[in-house]
Amino acid sequence: MNDPMPGEAPMSAWHQVYISIGSNMGDRQHNCRAAINALTASQGVRVQQQSPFYATAPVDYTDQAWFLNAVVELTTRLVPLALLALLQQIQQHLGRTPQRIRFGPRVIDLDILLYGDFIMESAQLTIPHPRMHKRHFVLKPICDINPWIMHPVLKQALGSLLENLDTRNQLVTRIS
Repeated sequence: MNDPMPGEAPMSAWHQVYISIGSNMGDRQHNCRAAINALTASQGVRVQQQSPFYATAPVDYTDQAWFLNAVVELTTRLVPLALLALLQQIQQHLGRTPQRIRFGPRVIDLDILLYGDFIMESAQLTIPHPRMHKRHFVLKPICDINPWIMHPVLKQALGSLLENLDTRNQLVTRIS
């Protein structure tokens, strides 16, 4: 058996992960597809499924263009912080620069939503994503893949969280 690459778990340890993808600058669909293609081409990552794309109203900082959002399910041997580093590298390669406005416009945004049933809180990363259960633009596409996924902290199925979410100020429209 080969030794794992730095940042990888042992070869037998493949973890199911859900990544949120979003863009509201430039060619949004091209940006999202380029991110998915980069994930697909990454060592130690296997993209399994992708949700449809959704046009979504901005949340928190609302004075900006609508986003295009999707979720991908993947399996990976990368440990969480190595996966985060890969996502940040992809974002930078696709032209993302440091944000001046929190929740502001961005060429691409890649967030780890779930990493199996792993729970982690550090200065660099919180898993599960701390706001995912409040975000229509996250819950709708992830539930298109699998509404029975259990939120490891809230101990509820994501489909149930979506059903009970107040979506009045979170417009989401399927586009593909």
